[in-house]
Amino acid sequence: MQYVIAFVTGGMICALSQILMEKTKMLPGRIMVLLVCLGAILGFVGIYEPFSKWAQAGANVPLLGFGNNLWKGVKEMVDKKGFIGIFLGGFKNCAAGLSAALVFSYIASLLCQPKMKKH
Repeated sequence: MQYVIAFVTGGMICALSQILMEKTKMLPGRIMVLLVCLGAILGFVGIYEPFSKWAQAGANVPLLGFGNNLWKGVKEMVDKKGFIGIFLGGFKNCAAGLSAALVFSYIASLLCQPKMKKH
């Protein structure tokens, strides 16, 4: 049942994002930023943690999870180091995921030889 909940939750997040792209003039990049910010805000308010425990990967894999992960890192570092923690926390918490994304996307670009889109 956990797989079904995760699949449906992640699918609904993606479906809502797709609806935003098709029904508004928002660009995909802005929708992605909106999802990251929404994840951070939900973490700040205290809603994200129970939602994450219920939906598991369905909540943690999309960009909402990335925003919440940034929020948790910032909160932890602010508690430890004060004001400077605002700048350190997000990097500390997300460094491994961001590094992996950069490395694997670079490898994919070498293997697939992407071409620039012409206008």
